[in-house]
Amino acid sequence: MAESILQKRYDPKKTESKWYEYWLEKEYFKADPSKDGPVFSIVIPPPNVTGELHIGHLLPMTLQDVMIRYKKLRGYNTLWLPGTDHASIATHTMIEKQLEKEGIKRKDFTREKFLERAWQWKEQYGNRIIHQLKRFGVACDWTRERFTMDEGLSNAVREVFVRLYEEGLIYRGTYLVNWCPRCATAVSDLEVEHEETTGKLYYLKYPVKDTDKYVTVATTRPETMLGDTAVAINPEDDRHSWLLDKTIILPIIGRELKVISDPVVDPEFGTGIVKVTPAHDPNDYKLGHDHDLEQVNILNDDGTMNENAGPYKGIDRFECRKAVIERLKEEELLEKTENHKLAIGHCQRCETVVEPLISEQWFVKIKPIADEAIRVVENGDIEFIPEMWKKVYFEWMYNIRDWCISRQLWWGHRIPVWYCSDCKGETCTINDPDKCKHCGSTNIHQDEDILDTWFSSGLWPFSTMGWPEETPDLKTYYPTSILITAFDIIFFWVARMIMMGMKFMKQVPFKIAYFHGLICDETGAKMGRTKGNAIEPVEIVDLYGTDAVRFSLSVMAMPGRRDIPLSMDRIEGYRNFANKLWNAARFVLMNIEDHFEFKSPETIEIDKIPFESRWILDKFNHLIQKVTTAMESLDFHIATDLIYKFLWHEYCDWYIEMAKPTLYQKEDLETKNITHSILLYILEKSVKLLHPFMPFITEEIWQSIPYTGESIMISDWPIENPEFFNTKIGKEMDLLMDLITTVRNIRGEMNINPAQKIDLIINIQNNSNKVFIEKHSRFIALLAKTNPLKFSSKKPEQAAVGVCNEIEVFIPLGEIINFSEEKNRLQKEIGKLDKELEFEGKKLQNTNFLSKAPKEVVQKVKKTHEQYLEEKKKLIEALEKLEKLC
Repeated sequence: MAESILQKRYDPKKTESKWYEYWLEKEYFKADPSKDGPVFSIVIPPPNVTGELHIGHLLPMTLQDVMIRYKKLRGYNTLWLPGTDHASIATHTMIEKQLEKEGIKRKDFTREKFLERAWQWKEQYGNRIIHQLKRFGVACDWTRERFTMDEGLSNAVREVFVRLYEEGLIYRGTYLVNWCPRCATAVSDLEVEHEETTGKLYYLKYPVKDTDKYVTVATTRPETMLGDTAVAINPEDDRHSWLLDKTIILPIIGRELKVISDPVVDPEFGTGIVKVTPAHDPNDYKLGHDHDLEQVNILNDDGTMNENAGPYKGIDRFECRKAVIERLKEEELLEKTENHKLAIGHCQRCETVVEPLISEQWFVKIKPIADEAIRVVENGDIEFIPEMWKKVYFEWMYNIRDWCISRQLWWGHRIPVWYCSDCKGETCTINDPDKCKHCGSTNIHQDEDILDTWFSSGLWPFSTMGWPEETPDLKTYYPTSILITAFDIIFFWVARMIMMGMKFMKQVPFKIAYFHGLICDETGAKMGRTKGNAIEPVEIVDLYGTDAVRFSLSVMAMPGRRDIPLSMDRIEGYRNFANKLWNAARFVLMNIEDHFEFKSPETIEIDKIPFESRWILDKFNHLIQKVTTAMESLDFHIATDLIYKFLWHEYCDWYIEMAKPTLYQKEDLETKNITHSILLYILEKSVKLLHPFMPFITEEIWQSIPYTGESIMISDWPIENPEFFNTKIGKEMDLLMDLITTVRNIRGEMNINPAQKIDLIINIQNNSNKVFIEKHSRFIALLAKTNPLKFSSKKPEQAAVGVCNEIEVFIPLGEIINFSEEKNRLQKEIGKLDKELEFEGKKLQNTNFLSKAPKEVVQKVKKTHEQYLEEKKKLIEALEKLEKLC
């Protein structure tokens, strides 16, 4: 039993650190595979160890924590397993930028020295990320923290690679890959971001051998002509059929090119004749394969031209483009150029323009593994929420290509293949070999490449639980219950976890895949530090408290929403909500008197419970039912909205205010005790409903309420009691609230002093409603600040009129309002708004402003203009009503 009076003001910083340390000390986050009860498990989407968490990370972390805390309250045996990802390319990029500042390049380092630096980076930033997660209140089992390059996960990666290799599902081959010259590695199609831009289409003239004729080809990358090995036409294009027995001469280089015919050639593109560069274009690569063309690579790994580029050897690819164009101009072989829209691929990590490049790489033969991953989603073994993402998943899976898994980097899992210098054989094994398995030679060396980061991430749900060993964690917590992640990594991570889970565990890795949107600013613009609209997590947590930020994110987590606008105003609003709850709790607790004896509503005779308390019990039990349904359906936005409206409006604004006269009176102590019991009862159970979203303030309040137990976190989830459902009282209270609201609205419209009591006359025909209103008229007087209620069908002179539920409301204004002064006030307010509207309107009519101002600035002006219009509309309506009364 604990009881204390809450401080006057809620202090998030003090409260949050106190309770998080308490939860850790009590080991509430720690999973126990031997524990009884239903199981609920999550593995964290591991953040990259490349820096601090950003606001986008906090959304999935919040939703996962919400579910873990909710399931704990429901009595589940829970595990939330945390960890971080080594993020090969991203970490390389960050470290190399750091080295550049020191005047050092990666090639100046040995592999071992670079890895030392990388591990230092991991220790520095990996720990920082974990600290941030703890600051955000997440209930992860930190005793089970994993890293994608720790010993256990590294063993799992080796095991998977070797098994796939032995089954013939991993192979080494030469293929056209996406190559990043900056990162000096292959990157997958998924790691290339295409940016639409306006470039140039160059029309180049190629001589036809032994004639004085030319053919004109169009290209957006004229430097690649140096690697051309053919030109192609469409077999249905009669314009160019005469070329089929001709030979074309490649300008500058002088190489002879044959003419091929293939239906993939678009007769509408350029001249209908296309150059074919099999080593530097995906479409040309296939053409080259189908027509047995030579592959001429003209690029070095760093994006400079190689010896096959003739006179341009050693210069940068883009400098080469300029030089080629100048040469063609000089030789009068550049027919024309024109603007052309094209999508240019950039490396997702460093934003360098990628190049298609022939390269020897390691691949996973993915189709045999993908079939099972398709089946389990098709038959519902894995539920996608929202379901619309299934279509996106299937489109990629049905057309999936072999997965290039090798990267030309140092930081990561090195490919476990050794080459024999004597017999040229390959040895692939889990443990490092000391000799060649084919000839026994010790003259062996390991492959220099590492594995794609997503290879290890794809094993995350089971490798983190000890696989390939059959551990208690693996038996108890796999498959996991749910994956909560952003929709933009369906292909990167989600699909690969499903494929690997089905391949090696013969079970799905999770039963539900919940996809949330991406955080953007309040105008809908993508956040970025360079744009100046990024919101730093630590700053907003320091400013508004963790609970307010978590609640804001949860409110906006609406399934199917791609972009989630987050504004400081919104977060501030939920900080106000936390303060409102705090003040309500203080009021309830401060008014506990020495003689108070708590009674659970279930033990009180129903007829002894006052009308307003029976109403709040009805509302609260319906709330439990609706929130529980929303939580089970993962409708976080619905659950938060329900709790917010109940606590702010029904509990604080209505019930507490209606209960005050009973609490303050000294005569009827039994009713007073019942009312206070119900205030406490609903407060205690309400903070349990709120706890998953706002863990800190709810723990602080709960610890101050008379209770039994150690922590709200390990208490029990409220269960609705249908005995308190009361439709009749609910309808009656709705009538009373509508009537009071109507009076309040009139007071606001007429600018009546909130503290001033007013006369109220009601015209009502329904006798039962009249009896009910008379019976509870004290609430109208209390909450609408009125004198004793009067009933009459006659409207007084100069009276404001309102109507609700077929009830007329008359408020005499003659002695309350100076009509002339009020009219002048309204006209002045309208005049001020007219000036503001004119000012904002000029901006919106300025085409220069609309075209050049940032999108978010224009949106803000539009929003402000709309708000002013709405305010003016209300003021005009109030003025018109006033003029009718004059």
